[in-house]
Amino acid sequence: MPRPRTTARTVEHPAMAEVSLQQVLEALVDPVRRTVVSQLARADQDISCGSFDVSVSRSTLTHHFNVLREAGVIRQYYVGTTKMNALRTEEMEDRFPGLLPSLITASGKESAVPVA
Repeated sequence: MPRPRTTARTVEHPAMAEVSLQQVLEALVDPVRRTVVSQLARADQDISCGSFDVSVSRSTLTHHFNVLREAGVIRQYYVGTTKMNALRTEEMEDRFPGLLPSLITASGKESAVPVA
């Protein structure tokens, strides 16, 4: 019996014109989501969902990915059965100039400061 024909899996992303600054800031207020963004910014390639160094469950991380995607911060796509993640760097820079670089720099400085 032949297998049913399947279509490629796709993920919906908002147009950047539909994304508000409020939505982006609310997405980036969470430390886990900032960690995801920082890891993507430092990586020289896109990162699969299971390859992030975060201390939350897979289901919680999936929620964080959804918030970031819906806020226009990341783009997700499938390579086979693996979901990949990429920053929408150029699109974010066009819509909100300087926001991502400033956030990434500030997050790096904050994580480098020892807690008293």
